[in-house]
Amino acid sequence: QVQLVESGGGLVQAGGSLRLSCAASGSIYILQNMGWYRQAPESKRELVAAITAGGITNYSSSTEGRFTISGDFARYTAYLQIYSLKPEDTAIYYCKVDYYASFFDLTSRAYWGQGIQVTVSS
Repeated sequence: QVQLVESGGGLVQAGGSLRLSCAASGSIYILQNMGWYRQAPESKRELVAAITAGGITNYSSSTEGRFTISGDFARYTAYLQIYSLKPEDTAIYYCKVDYYASFFDLTSRAYWGQGIQVTVSS
């Protein structure tokens, strides 16, 4: 079993900043990637940013520049720093991890967090 604890969301005014945190725990043998996705009302879930254990980052074209992902893979934790928030950033933000569960089972697995609400007021 894997647990993900997401924190840092809330209500913020346009132009403000937030830092989201995602802490993973449980049956993780090797943590491969951590990422943040978001889903706005009546929209599909989309990638915001992701980071590999090697520190390689990947951003959506719509978020690059205002969003910064970082990770502490020794602590199974990832952060998403968001600057200059806009009302269109309002969404539920989900943390996702890709991992191997054990030495004897090297099938890559994915696990999603419950999501955390970010609301940006104009």
